[in-house]
Amino acid sequence: MPQSVEGKSIIQKILLLILGFGPGIFAIGYTIGTGSVTSMIVSGSTYGMQLLWVLLLSCLFSGILMFAYGNYALISGETALHGFRKHIKGGKFLAILIIVGITFGQWNSLMGILGISSNIIFELFALKFPSLEQYHYGGVLTIAITIITIFYSVMLVGKYTFFEKILVIFVSIMGLSFIISLFFVHPLPSEVIGGLMPSIPNVPGGNMMVAAFVGTTMASATFLSRPLFLRGKGWNESNLDHQKKDAIIAATLVFIISASIMAVATGALFHGGQPVTQVLDMANTLEPVAGNLAVTIFFFGTLSAGLSSIFPCLLIAPLLLADYQSGTLDTNSRQFRVVTFIACLVALIVPVFGANPIEMQILSQVFNVFVLPAVIIGIILMIRNKRVMKNYKTSAFVHIGLYASLFFSLVISYNGIIGLMEYFN
Repeated sequence: MPQSVEGKSIIQKILLLILGFGPGIFAIGYTIGTGSVTSMIVSGSTYGMQLLWVLLLSCLFSGILMFAYGNYALISGETALHGFRKHIKGGKFLAILIIVGITFGQWNSLMGILGISSNIIFELFALKFPSLEQYHYGGVLTIAITIITIFYSVMLVGKYTFFEKILVIFVSIMGLSFIISLFFVHPLPSEVIGGLMPSIPNVPGGNMMVAAFVGTTMASATFLSRPLFLRGKGWNESNLDHQKKDAIIAATLVFIISASIMAVATGALFHGGQPVTQVLDMANTLEPVAGNLAVTIFFFGTLSAGLSSIFPCLLIAPLLLADYQSGTLDTNSRQFRVVTFIACLVALIVPVFGANPIEMQILSQVFNVFVLPAVIIGIILMIRNKRVMKNYKTSAFVHIGLYASLFFSLVISYNGIIGLMEYFN
């Protein structure tokens, strides 16, 4: 054990472990936001643990994709979109398609994230001061403007390491909150086992929920941004083992935290026939089952999930543009400031119009699915290029995993189209 760790208390060792997270912390930030929390809560409250198998497959494929994108970045020294544009025939069109698709999906998510986070903070105040309920719209909008202003200000002065430290704090609070919530309410073991058997709820909205699950767990932004975050961390070809462990830990934590949220919603709401459609539904129905403490813990977890996703969602458009142009992100550039400011204005749409943020989140996660096949095809073509990969041999397991994830993404995209047709009809 290193000298720096010897003699330290268990709490200090845990803190060192948490602070030692690599770029995988951004993967968790992108993946488990209020979109993921919302999807898991809605699914757990409506279908129980029936879609646990979708979550498991999504996390498995996400880990493989994070590993593949990370290895490509460390071995080639290039970032994703810049590499697509440089090495793939028609790569310029593919890269632009991905930029537009991911930015659309992430900015839609950002609207819901800010809407839900603002509602949660307002309701936490309203629990102590009930008279505030009459000022719901104005209160939520004021909180939303305050949050996005603070985050934009931080974006203008922050660097990669600073963003990483903030995300570590939010993700740690989020993960602990949801896991602790399991001690208050949880599903039966038989329900968990049954959820691992593939099936799709044969009800209106079932197909869309499956697509939303994959859209939030296999987030394209997570894979495409990974090379840039690895570069920001200062990792190179000597860090291949670190990169592998980082990808595995990130995918595992995404599964554990997401499954915990689904399990809490199943244990608290599913058997009572109380599906979630509004932000407060979770609190109003969880409180009689588990008490006010459980509600507060779950709310703080959801709030941390939202705040941990705002940074990555604001970063995504400038990240992708920088990747396409040169592979280097300059947080001091005029382009960075303008694009992130536009993202902040987009984020305020749901609070300004008073739309239902939960409905917006589900829809945004479905839209995220459609760009996923292009992102997977891109990395398959790159790792097959011996010149780019410097004759590095990618294992058969990773190749099989990538093709399986491509097939999975195409099936889920089809489900998403069916789900959207059902929703708008």
